[in-house]
Amino acid sequence: MVFENKMIMYGEPDDEEEEEAPAEEEEEAAGDGDEAEEEAEEEEEEEEEEEEDMVDPLETLREKCLKSEHCVHAQQRLETCEARVGSRPDTTEECTEELFDFLHARDHCVAHKVFHNIK
Repeated sequence: MVFENKMIMYGEPDDEEEEEAPAEEEEEAAGDGDEAEEEAEEEEEEEEEEEEDMVDPLETLREKCLKSEHCVHAQQRLETCEARVGSRPDTTEECTEELFDFLHARDHCVAHKVFHNIK
């Protein structure tokens, strides 16, 4: 983008002009562009604030469902399996089944509630 602005303002740049152009741009930015830059920064900050206020309802429901009895039980089985596999140096056992059971329990809980929050 900066290079395109140089081409528009100065034409085809040479090697020497490329080195000098950033200093010229800084001088120009310090002068007339302060107000425009401030307005652009304020708009960006407002957009960031709006994005921060937005919360994904799916993530909120997942956190709530993790506290349900069925999910807690599946999570305990997964953690037990991970501890068992992690304690053995040479094992071919994986906790895939426990992981899928845990994800299924969580998603099953979420599925019943997620569409109530969608507008």
